[in-house]
Amino acid sequence: MNIASPLLAVDNLVVEIQSMPALRGFTMHVAKGAMVSLVGRNGAGKTTLMRSIMGHLTPARGSVRFEDTDLSSRPRHARAALGIGYMPEDRCLVPQLTVEENIMLPLWVAGHLDRKARLDFVYEVIGELTEMRQRKALLLSGGQQKLVALGRALAIGTKCLLLDEPFEGIAPALSERLSEVLASLKGKDLTLLMSQSDLNHSRGLIDMEFTIERGANPIPTSQ
Repeated sequence: MNIASPLLAVDNLVVEIQSMPALRGFTMHVAKGAMVSLVGRNGAGKTTLMRSIMGHLTPARGSVRFEDTDLSSRPRHARAALGIGYMPEDRCLVPQLTVEENIMLPLWVAGHLDRKARLDFVYEVIGELTEMRQRKALLLSGGQQKLVALGRALAIGTKCLLLDEPFEGIAPALSERLSEVLASLKGKDLTLLMSQSDLNHSRGLIDMEFTIERGANPIPTSQ
């Protein structure tokens, strides 16, 4: 039987931050087109994993492969060019830039995509961003900034989205809206990996769940 290779393969990943272990041999395989949740408590290693995939942290051991490409050989900017969009937990918008300028930032760097087509796609998926396009990011609420950060990830993430705690710290109405946006991406041949402390906001969206505990896969308990 021919089993398709995973789009994203993390194998035995070990990451240390200031000589302290943050990931302890974590392994996770994500299939193309799947919506996957990475669940763990605060400090479990979720953000460390996301940052390691995107090249902000360098693993001590293990591997991260995307479409069978070893990401260790790719600089940070080249990982986005592979079709990976990243939404950090703290949004990382440029306050003095407009909503549209923030969305366009990765497209200006990538250069290989049709910028207008990608921007139109973002506005189609998250319609309210059209009305905010000329507003400065610093004038937005935290929830609105989350939508802009998601739009920026969508602009460059033609194959895969990494969303770090997308529901953290936003009002219930915006949480519901964010769930609607993510649900609309199902069936668009887009892979989604989303970290969360629980599944309360996305249980109906998720195809597969991975748990992370103290930087590692949990040890199965015997029945």
